[in-house]
Amino acid sequence: MAQNNRRADRVAEAVREEVARFLSEGAKDPRITSFVTVTAVDVTPDLRQAKIFVSVMGTDSGRASTFEGLTSLAPHLRSRVAKVLQLRFAPELEFRLDPTVERAARIDTLLSRIKDGQLPTDEDPLD
Repeated sequence: MAQNNRRADRVAEAVREEVARFLSEGAKDPRITSFVTVTAVDVTPDLRQAKIFVSVMGTDSGRASTFEGLTSLAPHLRSRVAKVLQLRFAPELEFRLDPTVERAARIDTLLSRIKDGQLPTDEDPLD
């Protein structure tokens, strides 16, 4: 059983690399307006489903349109991933928001304000 988990981990990393490469080189959907970073991929042990965690920088409307574009690209990416990785079955791709990069930037901003002697207010939420 441990062998299957290692394979799923290897496939997840390969899927992450391929999706990131595609988004940086070939994504031509005009709805993808924000900066997108693929942070992680979680693949089920049977390799049938893959959750792709992405960080999307930008406004809320830009984030929403970017997710629409990513969702519409999922079938094309699915076939590309299966072809490049030579998988018998192409995993279903699902994009999920990973807020950690945005949250880390926000925490960094708040810490720098505190360092400069400015106390955060209620208008400076972390979420």
